[in-house]
Amino acid sequence: MTVSALPHGELIRLLYIDDDRGLSRLVEKELGRHGYAVTCAPDGDAGLGTLVARPGDFDVVALDHYMPGREGLDVLPEIIALPNPPPVVYVTGAQEGRIAVAALRAGAADYVIKDVSEDFTALLRNALEEAVSRRRLQRENDEAQEQVRIARDRAEAMLREVNHRVGNSLQLVSSFMSLQLRHLVDEGARAALKESQARIEAVAHVHRRLYTSGDMSSVAMDEYLEGLIGELSQSLCPDKDGCSIHLQAAPMRVSTDQAVSLGVVVTELVTNAVKYAYEPGIPGQIRVSLGQDANGRAILTVEDDGPGMGDGSVKGTGLGGKIISAMASGLRSAVEFDKAHKGVRAHLAFDL
Repeated sequence: MTVSALPHGELIRLLYIDDDRGLSRLVEKELGRHGYAVTCAPDGDAGLGTLVARPGDFDVVALDHYMPGREGLDVLPEIIALPNPPPVVYVTGAQEGRIAVAALRAGAADYVIKDVSEDFTALLRNALEEAVSRRRLQRENDEAQEQVRIARDRAEAMLREVNHRVGNSLQLVSSFMSLQLRHLVDEGARAALKESQARIEAVAHVHRRLYTSGDMSSVAMDEYLEGLIGELSQSLCPDKDGCSIHLQAAPMRVSTDQAVSLGVVVTELVTNAVKYAYEPGIPGQIRVSLGQDANGRAILTVEDDGPGMGDGSVKGTGLGGKIISAMASGLRSAVEFDKAHKGVRAHLAFDL
């Protein structure tokens, strides 16, 4: 016999539904000696009525199979359908396994074969206590899961708020830079400040995306790039007759760290293309694409149709190249340039 998992001396409230009055009195007497408060009902309808009239008053139900009027299998589904019903142990005098199987399928927690031997009350008590113990464990598990859900929702709300505040702070820094740009006359200083502003915007865009997303752990890169390219087009290519930036991105989710690195890399490569690919006033196209290769690796490509890199070195102060290398290193990768391409074509392959 299995040892009960219930605390010693705990009162168990039992509703025993059986038309056999003699057996009902025996159950009431025997189980009463073991800390049970037993209420008896003479048939299924009476037992169901007691459960409806006294919700929450019983820890477990023992339901007999053969009863006048309706059998236990007719009443069992109605008990299970009650709000927060107690577990039901099915009691039958028949040795037919089909009845026990039918009861378990209908929602019974366990079943006991009824006989006149002294073992019946002991077997019944064991089954009742096991049913109560399982129900208690289930409730404790449900409560624990609910606490986990509440904690998770609270953490996600806090993280969303952090992303909101970080995004706003970065936007404020970008606004300060815009104000500073208005007072600068040195073109070199203006260009450097504008590039720094674009880098800050790339990071801020990730946090804005996280704030409005239901997923705090990853970013829809295709949607993120669409917004980023839109901002770069407005800031770097305001003249519609000049350069144009085109995006082709497959649906893809990346981690937040990957999104930040990729956003900065795209910003640097596009900015470099805008500065050096085409002569002032001459229209040109810059293309950004994101997809996957046959091995499942993500491939980011930024290309233009300008004169190319000449001697193979990156033009400018070299700061952009250092930033690109650092960001690519964070992705465990490196930017490679296609020398066979007429203009500049940069590839970055990374694992999702």
